[in-house]
Amino acid sequence: MLPVMLAAAFAVGISAGFLVYRYLSDKKLKGTREQSDQLLKDAFQEADRRKREMLTEAREEMHRLRQDTEREIKERRAELQRAERRLEQKEENLDSKMETILHREEEFRRRQEEMSVRLEEVESVRRKQMERLEEIAGMSREQAKDVLLKEVEEEAAHLIGLKLKELEEKARRESERKSREIVVSAIQRCAVDHTSEMSVSVVSLPSDEMKGRIIGRVGRNIRAFETFTGVDLIVDDTPEAVTLSSFDPVRREVARLSLERLVLDGRIHPARIEEIVEKAQKDVEEKILEAGEEAMLETGIKSMHPELIKLVGQLRYRSSYGQNALSHSLEVSHLSGIMAAELGIDEHLARRAGLLHDIGKAVDHQVEGPHALIGRDLAKRFGEIPEVVNAVAAHHEDQEMTSVYDVIVSAADAVSASRPGARRESLESYIKRLETLETLAKTFKGVTKAYAIQAGREIRVMVAPNSLDDGAIHKLAYDIARKIESEMKYPGQIKVIVIRETRSVEFAK
Repeated sequence: MLPVMLAAAFAVGISAGFLVYRYLSDKKLKGTREQSDQLLKDAFQEADRRKREMLTEAREEMHRLRQDTEREIKERRAELQRAERRLEQKEENLDSKMETILHREEEFRRRQEEMSVRLEEVESVRRKQMERLEEIAGMSREQAKDVLLKEVEEEAAHLIGLKLKELEEKARRESERKSREIVVSAIQRCAVDHTSEMSVSVVSLPSDEMKGRIIGRVGRNIRAFETFTGVDLIVDDTPEAVTLSSFDPVRREVARLSLERLVLDGRIHPARIEEIVEKAQKDVEEKILEAGEEAMLETGIKSMHPELIKLVGQLRYRSSYGQNALSHSLEVSHLSGIMAAELGIDEHLARRAGLLHDIGKAVDHQVEGPHALIGRDLAKRFGEIPEVVNAVAAHHEDQEMTSVYDVIVSAADAVSASRPGARRESLESYIKRLETLETLAKTFKGVTKAYAIQAGREIRVMVAPNSLDDGAIHKLAYDIARKIESEMKYPGQIKVIVIRETRSVEFAK
């Protein structure tokens, strides 16, 4: 019985426990549901609030973007309006210019038509006049031309005879005034120290008796010396000295060496003078080469074409406005190197271009054209690099500057030339006139040499003996004198002397 009761009690306990557990579970579940509902409610409220905030922000951003867009559109519209106004103004200007051009073209066309009509009228009048002249003269145009040419030739022959007679009489008169002419010539060469140094050399003599030997019998020695050298030899009252005058420094140096050697040798006659002059010319050529090599050493240039070295040496005997061309080139080379070093570019290249910038002056008396372009052609011919060639050509703006070296060389050239006392215009113009005088004489057929002496008051012209006869040289002298009168401006008058000499040389073996 007891077991049954225990079992029944146990079953009741279990049932009661289950009921209590279920009650508690239901209560907890209800609390959890209420909490969940509250969380969901809060979440929905928060989401609704964020939604409203985002909508507000979106509306504000949209409003701001709309304002920015409207402002940008307004600005662009204003810019377009301004552009339209500018285009309209340009179109108006173009229309105005076009109208002006059309008007000018019409005016030009009208004037051209008028000119054509006038030319036709003039040509018609000229034809009528020529027909009338032919009718009056009783000959054709060709016949009249032949008659006119014949009269001109006769008149020219008459004038030549008169001129030759006048020159002969003048030569006799001027032989008595030789000393005064020397003084006048010296004054014309410019009596300042700098110019005298550039155009005159003085040769010392052991005694005044040597002057008579230099002059020779009836002046044959001094005439031969001046003929072979192209230099004016002045024998005056200066004790134990004679003066050599020439605008060409090379000629003057050859004459100085020749005269010093003749005086030292003591044998002074035309054949010996010619021999000594030839040797002196070779010696001067060697000096020219040495001067070029020394210039390379001074500037630090290691290699250069031999012909360019020789041309650089020739600058020693050239001048520009009284400034020695070689000294000027060396100065420009050093200045160019200094400028290049300061700028951080090739210093050696700049010095090379500076040294060669005036190379054209070595041959500008032989080749036509500006010395800068002559130098460009020489530099290109002898293998210089394009930078050097362009710098030589552009330093006087004869060619457009294309590199920094062009500017450097041009600036260095200006600095060297602008130093106080570096150059003199008067000497350069004087030398230019003498060079022009010699060049003009050499343009005639048969002329082999031409020397301007007596400070440009006299020019001696040597002709080939087999190209002209003795009769033709009188006509040649007349033609040269007329050409000088028509193409040159000079003070006083210029005597033209034409020399024709025939030589025959044989050797007995």
